[in-house]
Amino acid sequence: MEAREAVLTILREQNEPMHWTKIQDLALRRGYLDPFETRDVRGAVLKALAHVARSGEVVRRGKGVYALPEP
Repeated sequence: MEAREAVLTILREQNEPMHWTKIQDLALRRGYLDPFETRDVRGAVLKALAHVARSGEVVRRGKGVYALPEP
């Protein structure tokens, strides 16, 4: 799974605002991201979050905290 998909999947599953470190942790624990395939997991997660925040797929709720937009 790509980092973008993993980030969005975690936020959909949890359905609550989350800090990027928790998103990364859950993506690794649930096997959505493989640290042996993704060279820089931290960088990939942060890059994916920045991209989906710019596109409006997620909203930033605070420093490092992201959530799905309200319907």
